[in-house]
Amino acid sequence: MTTKPVRTRFAPSPTGSLHIGGLRTALFNWLFARRHGGQFLLRIEDTDQKRFDPTALQTLIEAMQWSGLNWDEGPDVGGPFAPYVQSERLALYQTWVQWLIDNDKAYPCFCSKERLERVNKEKQARKEPPGYDRHCRKLSAEEIAAQTAAGVTPVVRFKMPLDGQVVIADLVRGEVAFENVGQQDAVLLKADGFPTYHLAHVVDDHFMEISHVMRAVEWLPSAPLHANLWDAFGWERPHYAHLPVLLNPNGQGKMSKRNPPKDKFGNIIPVMVHDYMRDGYLPEALTNFLANIGWSFGEEREIFSMAEAMER
Repeated sequence: MTTKPVRTRFAPSPTGSLHIGGLRTALFNWLFARRHGGQFLLRIEDTDQKRFDPTALQTLIEAMQWSGLNWDEGPDVGGPFAPYVQSERLALYQTWVQWLIDNDKAYPCFCSKERLERVNKEKQARKEPPGYDRHCRKLSAEEIAAQTAAGVTPVVRFKMPLDGQVVIADLVRGEVAFENVGQQDAVLLKADGFPTYHLAHVVDDHFMEISHVMRAVEWLPSAPLHANLWDAFGWERPHYAHLPVLLNPNGQGKMSKRNPPKDKFGNIIPVMVHDYMRDGYLPEALTNFLANIGWSFGEEREIFSMAEAMER
């Protein structure tokens, strides 16, 4: 586990306005970095080009600036590890995915969408869990060369270990063990040359010297893939902390824009930061509220400054 100086990051995807759950994740990263005299980074993860919204980057920055969570490095202020936008770092990801292939830790996959759908239907009929059947993991060099010569553009998949287990030392949940046999050979590089989140964030966290990865608990099932990927590169893993997500007041699912939560009087609860900006809320009120969810001072007190929250 890392002994690096504290460096945290908030890495949203520019697909729309900032959700208050995202702001809460950013807040805990910011508080942790400030508490330990470290740096807080803003990184834009825009590798999903199908969902990319060109207006969302400025919207995200506006929401973060309004909230008072200033960052030390980022796309607008620069820094020693620039650029801080993933679409501007494609050559780096392609270099390291090729390193994985060259070291027998990843492989090109030429399977068509139709074949993948057929495999999953057949698995469903056999009452087996869905997922890739590792067909291309067994291809010979000659078969790979033939596919390449035919003009088939592959994705690149990670060679997940087929036995053993990986243990995640989580700062919130303690040690969590996962059996490798139940994991998938995940796609690391898509056919369009863009990396998936799995590859890009590991490469960036390494080269940006991130010490602590604090993110929503919904990413915990992906943690064994990420830990194995860190190990495959031979890089020191960061500390992980998987945070609880914001739930609807009735406890049924997390807060979402698609299914707006309501209070006990039937009023819709805003879930986007810009809703609070528009309605005249003070940023201190929102960050105070978010800091109180899932954590407290342990006393009859609900209002405190960010300086006080840092000390706790």
